Amino acid sequence: MDFEEIQTIKKPSWLKVKFPSEPNFFHVSSVLKREKLHTICQSAKCPNISECWSKKTAAFLILGDVCTRECAFCAVKKGLPSGPHPDESNQVAHTAALLGLGYVVVTSVTRDDLPDGGAYVFAETIKAIKERNPGAKVEVLIPDFQGDDMSLETVVSAQPDILNHNIETTESCYSRIRRPVENYTRSLRVLKKAKELGTVTKSGLMVGLGESREEIYRSFSDLRKASCDLLTIGQYLQPSRSHAPVRKYYAPDEFDELKRMALESGFKDVESGPLVRSSYMAHRMYDSLQEKSN
Repeated sequence: MDFEEIQTIKKPSWLKVKFPSEPNFFHVSSVLKREKLHTICQSAKCPNISECWSKKTAAFLILGDVCTRECAFCAVKKGLPSGPHPDESNQVAHTAALLGLGYVVVTSVTRDDLPDGGAYVFAETIKAIKERNPGAKVEVLIPDFQGDDMSLETVVSAQPDILNHNIETTESCYSRIRRPVENYTRSLRVLKKAKELGTVTKSGLMVGLGESREEIYRSFSDLRKASCDLLTIGQYLQPSRSHAPVRKYYAPDEFDELKRMALESGFKDVESGPLVRSSYMAHRMYDSLQEKSN
């Protein structure tokens, strides 16, 4: 599909991104640059980078910054990555301590070139953060590890506080983002297995790729059948003209309606809004879950 031939639609007024001005933003930027670490905030061109870094939060990107898959929605670089850094887990833990983070989000590029998809590095990073930062909570946003249960078990055995795996979009839109449609079912299996292993599960859904409301609700139902606990819903934004185009911009009140429907579907908590991303203010969702459990 030649995305450049599809006419783009104008961004609405409510999609306004803050420019960095707070001292904390530049402090976080400086520390990450000095420690030579990647973040998904930068690699994926997250629209919330100014807000989150200003509040001294960041989502660490491990296993390099080059993805082995060719999905058409993500700004992360694609290609053949280099081998994992041998001390990356300790670097992340050290930097989390430098920034004084009480809630740490760790994600990665997809590494289909590695036998375990990078699961061991995830596990070592979780352990290193908790050893270096007693009391810190860790949320991991994992790839599907090609559906390998042993890789998933490796990550869960390190006891992340929340395990996140995004289905990204509705099943009907997988072909539009150059993902095999069977990967949708695989992702649901990953979430179901993670729940069976005893962890809190979370997923994320982008809207605006041409899905219908019924298809969104079906995804809610599919996630709940997989016993997914938490959900984020955000507007898909096209990183470049070579990526899948936006087919609809949802208004803030539509995101409110999607949140209401998701909560009615049985999720324990939902973040829904135009600029919401899976790692956006992740600690708030964790805190909310703890309050409801008490």
